Amino acid sequence: MATHLVWFRTDLRLHDNLALAAACRDRQAKVIALFIATPQQWQQHHMAPRQAAFIQTHLNALQSQLALKGIPLIYREVADFSASVDEVKKVCDAHQVSQLFYNYQYEINERQRDARVEKTLDHITCQGFDDSVMLAPGSVMTGNHQMYKVFTPFKNAYLRRLKEGLPECVSAPAAREDELNKLPDITLNYPQDSFDEGLFPADEKSAIARLRHFCQQQAAQYEEKRDFPAIEGTSRLSACLALGVLSPRQCLHRLLTECPQALDGGPGSVWLNELIWREFYRHLMTYHPELCRYKPFITWTDNVAWRSDNGALSAWQQGKTGYPIVDAAMRQLNETGWMHNRLRMIVASFLVKDLLIDWREGERYFMSQLIDGDLAANNGGWQWAASTGTDAAPYFRIFNPTTQGEKFDKEGAFIRHWLPELKAVPGKAIHSPWSWADKEGIELAYPRPVVDHKQARLETLAAYEAARKA
Repeated sequence: MATHLVWFRTDLRLHDNLALAAACRDRQAKVIALFIATPQQWQQHHMAPRQAAFIQTHLNALQSQLALKGIPLIYREVADFSASVDEVKKVCDAHQVSQLFYNYQYEINERQRDARVEKTLDHITCQGFDDSVMLAPGSVMTGNHQMYKVFTPFKNAYLRRLKEGLPECVSAPAAREDELNKLPDITLNYPQDSFDEGLFPADEKSAIARLRHFCQQQAAQYEEKRDFPAIEGTSRLSACLALGVLSPRQCLHRLLTECPQALDGGPGSVWLNELIWREFYRHLMTYHPELCRYKPFITWTDNVAWRSDNGALSAWQQGKTGYPIVDAAMRQLNETGWMHNRLRMIVASFLVKDLLIDWREGERYFMSQLIDGDLAANNGGWQWAASTGTDAAPYFRIFNPTTQGEKFDKEGAFIRHWLPELKAVPGKAIHSPWSWADKEGIELAYPRPVVDHKQARLETLAAYEAARKA
């Protein structure tokens, strides 16, 4: 009897899992599953303790769901990706595996690991799948067969491809044998922080229900509500997408079921754009692996003379900059492992263009905190904010953190929630609390601004202009 091995990585689900479906297609074959934890590698990649807890929760849920199908999940732990190559071979040898199935990961370390696995397993058929994307890298290219460098033409070409034919979703596999019992709890050897299961679904069924509810109730209003952090206007599905608890194809099909005009710019189209942004960054990383190595896409921006200021960096990390919208956002991140998308842009702009601190410091800190940490999306977002990447904001576009707060948290509801020391500040004074406090003769238990925005803006413009001329 043939034995098929499914190697799970960032695809912790049964439904619409291309590798799992392919492995189960032969009803005569025995199917086993494998997950390899690599704590030292995760540490090098700054994986957040909350993301580790999220992985552990979903791994145990996946093990239970696979067991109902008669598929055992083998759990192994090694130091890093290099050691995982040998571990895959050991498992294959021990179980006389004839075929290995896995879903591609596009980061450079992961691609090198997979290439070594295929070379090492020269006696085994290895099959990889473009599972974490709707359309495979290389399928949406310019007329000259180059990767797009700007999002809007990429999006337009992408939408044309989708209209030609939607990527299909595959069903969860049918049960193969009697269900398995006596499942050991999987415990990751990695620091963990608890996460709020009310905010982040703790199993695949809950994630699918969250997706369905969002597409039915909120996707059509996403454009109007997505920029306001005090209201629940976003899907909060990013953590499930990062771990592959949901596939982007599931998101696409559910969205089009509820919002059939989304491909043509109708209701739901703005959320679809967010899914395409995610694809854009994944495709880019495949063709520009230097993005995985902290390199800017626009090379001259490496000449920017960044400030080395540990005090300012620490104030930003702790949410103590004296700019309320920035501080509230950073405290949300530190407390929950998640941050509203508009706020990610605001705090990134503040770190880079007010404090003139290297964007890579922010990228690393985000990865160390985010439950939805994803290298392609995180790198793409930071390079956009820092004006160093593709389709980046021009370097002279610098967010004013005070007016951003006034625009997107007008009455200060979000700020007051995360900065209780400012609850007594009335009305719109919340956005410039020290101006109000000094006028009233009140001393606040809140830091004064670490930098003057107007002066910082001039210094940042000068630094970028000097780098560009260099």
